[in-house]
Amino acid sequence: MLKIKYCYLFLLLAIGSSLFAQVKKSPDRKEGDGPYAQLIIRGVTLINGNGAPPTGPVDVVVENNLIKEVKNVGYPGVPIDPKGRPQLKPGGKEYNCEGMYMLPGLIDMHGHIGGQAQGADAEYVFKLWMGHGITTVRDPGAGNGLDWVLEHKRRSEKNEITAPRLLAFSFFGQGAKEGINTPEQAREWVRQNAQKGSDGIKFFGAPPEIMTAALQENKKLGLRSACHHAQMDVARWNVLNSARSGLTTMEHWYGLPEALFTNQTVQNYPLDYNYQNEQDRFEQAGKLWKQAAAPYSEHWSKVMDELLALDFTLDPTFNIYDANRDLMRARRAEWHEEYTLPSLWRFYMPSRISHGSYWQSWGTEQEISWKENYRLWMTFVNEYKNRGGRVTAGSDSGFIYQLYGFAFIRELEMLREAGFHPLEVIKSATLNGAEALGIADKVGTIQVGKLADMVIVEENPLQNLQVLYGTGAIKLTEDNKVVRVGGVKYTVKDGIVYDAKQLLADVRKMVADSKKKEDFEIVQPGEKIKP
Repeated sequence: MLKIKYCYLFLLLAIGSSLFAQVKKSPDRKEGDGPYAQLIIRGVTLINGNGAPPTGPVDVVVENNLIKEVKNVGYPGVPIDPKGRPQLKPGGKEYNCEGMYMLPGLIDMHGHIGGQAQGADAEYVFKLWMGHGITTVRDPGAGNGLDWVLEHKRRSEKNEITAPRLLAFSFFGQGAKEGINTPEQAREWVRQNAQKGSDGIKFFGAPPEIMTAALQENKKLGLRSACHHAQMDVARWNVLNSARSGLTTMEHWYGLPEALFTNQTVQNYPLDYNYQNEQDRFEQAGKLWKQAAAPYSEHWSKVMDELLALDFTLDPTFNIYDANRDLMRARRAEWHEEYTLPSLWRFYMPSRISHGSYWQSWGTEQEISWKENYRLWMTFVNEYKNRGGRVTAGSDSGFIYQLYGFAFIRELEMLREAGFHPLEVIKSATLNGAEALGIADKVGTIQVGKLADMVIVEENPLQNLQVLYGTGAIKLTEDNKVVRVGGVKYTVKDGIVYDAKQLLADVRKMVADSKKKEDFEIVQPGEKIKP
């Protein structure tokens, strides 16, 4: 019986392999200036990712990819006195960024590196991420294969490619020649996964004894873990079970409402429900939070207390289900025209096969349910943050009309919607992610001794997070002209300065060339292609 039930994991892996089958490798790096023996970013206002308010102007000095000095050099609105400023050494490089804003490099905690079904090659994905200031990405599942991701991780560490630094989390059971049917087989797979160089494990669920063995062994080895508590196993194993056994991060929200049930043990499924029908799966998921304990109730607080005591991390990925509450908004997002590949657009279209393309019959009733679902979900996440819990930012791009890079900025907007102060949003997107990944000694804040991962933008993102989108934000000038402002100006990774707007221009050319080759234009579902 155990062997039969556990075949579900390998069904998921098979589905994953079709979605994330190995894509074209990233070419050698041609972009970016540096690294330099010395780099000075001058005159920025620093938003540091640690919750502190902005301060500036400051000069940030980098030597050999390490931040050496963060120096206050004046006062807002007052010309900077050159005396006392860090001096440029022979062979050094300086950038005058007065009036601009600096953030730590952004960390996407849930970033899949494309897939054959989406037609999204590595260069396309990486440049979209880097063009939005994302300098670190956790790939939860290593869908292109662990060896493939580890190769790109090494090349990124050496800056041989234009890419964020990568962390590879294998799917549990990935590469196993036969089923994992005993706790000892689970422990042995975990040990082998660590020996291969994986940074952690992405779980979907498994029988309790196997999940316990795998999580405990992974924790013993000092690796981190993530879990999407899929409905096929969550009735026996919810987020509390995982957290108690050593899981470090939960993805999305599956498994959390189930831990909050008081009058039932399973989701209230219609009796003709079929999990393989994604219309069923996601329509009913939109009704799940209403089945959980009410906000601030005794059981709600009891579950939260335990997760907080376990120093557990929530990675909500709000954006990936945004279309569920407003499908038209998601599929009409302005960046699709210039940044979404034809193959990716086809993948998004209503389908009974493509994962996340479940729009068989989606309308007002489904969207209203999901809006209420979000209200309750966001209430839990915001209170968790308020009580000291760690919340991170992840995008899960490449599905459900969410595009790499753009989706991450949308995630920041949705954290703000959940009740986070803009400074708390930036903290989730930087320091919290670094802490969750165990790399806060290297990245996450602009701090002496850390690596030079930085984002520089000309507009204040605290006033409007939309200025971080590659398409910028709309603004009306004093003389009544409509202009676009923002978009990341520079992405600095390992002390190498990338022109973020040029990276996005490269992506636009990829998309334009693909459209021209295929004689393709975007049409909305049900519309006829123009002759």
